[in-house]
Amino acid sequence: MSDITLGIIGSGQLGSLLCQAAKKLNVKTVVISDDEQGPAQNYSNEFIYSKYDESKIKEFIDKVNIVTFEFENIPVDILKKIELKKKVLPKPEINKIIQNRKLEKTFVNDLGIKTTDWAFIKEAKDVEKNKNLLPGILKSNTLGYDGHGQFVLNSLDDLKKDWCFTADYILEKRVNLKKEISVVITRYLNGETYIYEPIENIHKDQILNHSKIPADINKEIFTEAQNNAKLIAEKLDYVGTMCVEYFIDQDNNLLVNEIAPRVHNSGHLTINAFNISQFENHVRAVCDLGLEKVEKISNAEMFNVLGKDIETYRSKTFNKDEFFYDYGKKSIKDKRKMGHLTVLKK
Repeated sequence: MSDITLGIIGSGQLGSLLCQAAKKLNVKTVVISDDEQGPAQNYSNEFIYSKYDESKIKEFIDKVNIVTFEFENIPVDILKKIELKKKVLPKPEINKIIQNRKLEKTFVNDLGIKTTDWAFIKEAKDVEKNKNLLPGILKSNTLGYDGHGQFVLNSLDDLKKDWCFTADYILEKRVNLKKEISVVITRYLNGETYIYEPIENIHKDQILNHSKIPADINKEIFTEAQNNAKLIAEKLDYVGTMCVEYFIDQDNNLLVNEIAPRVHNSGHLTINAFNISQFENHVRAVCDLGLEKVEKISNAEMFNVLGKDIETYRSKTFNKDEFFYDYGKKSIKDKRKMGHLTVLKK
């Protein structure tokens, strides 16, 4: 074992895969989570169950050298408290931007990078003032993932009188969508970066269904997507692995949809398709272990396994070019990510 102990906030599949990558690098891991059954405890050196109470957070801080996280919706004030004692990477200030769609879109647009047309919405009248954005999607300004906190507005008639505008929203004009891609990038403390090739994503019911490389895109979009991701990472002074999700419209405009300040579901295929995965690169970056040469092994396709489908996969046999990952979640829920399958392609 190395002398580094990495603290990870969150115990889901991303935390599990980070623990496995850390073990490969002889880095110890301590996971803290408010999910008593979180599967990452099966892979970490130590697991602390906590609802973010101060004594448990202190115990966590005392056991680790560096702290990272598997999801972005952690209260920023908690991350800042931890940062007073131990380095938190990526930096908590980044989460403040990413947790807020208005701040995130403003940040991206200020870099000269396109997003969907959007407006900030506080009350129903604001939708009426921005009816040029209809048909569109109303998204909660904070929180919300995998389609949660999102409402389709085809016209002003969809603004029901019983709608409750107790929260802030972003109204985005619906994109005449051609396809969706993402770029996973790892940036190191010294500013070095590794940018994985763009990944093509297919969603079903607003949840990622499967991803593949190579993405079916032209050279210009390939380069622009990577360059944008690099610029965003540099301007955020980002350390670790990050994902930029994009829409491509029918006119081949590349539009940033969201930034995920963490390892990402669409990057799961990097575990088998590259010699160094997004997870290993993240651990290397936050623990300052240095960038190793990354090489692509194979083209690949990754399929998410949701809900009860996991039961079928658990009894399947797989070919040598197929890699099945069971996240070991005890409770099976509809549309819950339970595992994934990566298939290597020629």
